[in-house]
Amino acid sequence: MTPYRYITLREQPERMDAAADWFSSKWRVPKTAYLACMSAYCSRETEYGWYLCLDGEQIIGGLGVIENDFHDRKDLTPNVCAVFTEEAYRRQGIAGRLLNMAVEELRAKGISPVYLFTDHTGFYERYGWEFFCMAQGDGEDRPSRMYIHR
Repeated sequence: MTPYRYITLREQPERMDAAADWFSSKWRVPKTAYLACMSAYCSRETEYGWYLCLDGEQIIGGLGVIENDFHDRKDLTPNVCAVFTEEAYRRQGIAGRLLNMAVEELRAKGISPVYLFTDHTGFYERYGWEFFCMAQGDGEDRPSRMYIHR
């Protein structure tokens, strides 16, 4: 079995269109929104990156880092967003490795802490994230959990 490859979009900007399609298909966010963030990262307008796991040429996992992940705590930035691993590839540590990759790259650039907005409990703690507070998602009825990685 070929090992998975972990890359940033800066390393392979030619994957930007495919990555935007993939993320858009997983989340209810238009492809154009992903392309805008990815383009800013690839052109070095921001250090908030996009990280992918590949099986051959297929994207099987990914996440991004953006200013704010659609919540009311604008002061808590940057945010890891759009964390997703294809179901057939789950429970192999792919998301954890992507999370660590993002946190380490940001820390190396002097960007820390990093935040993450989610309804999940128990998953992110395994990778060094701590519950920080509750935050209200845009258009959501109930608040969700905000995590921090210091």
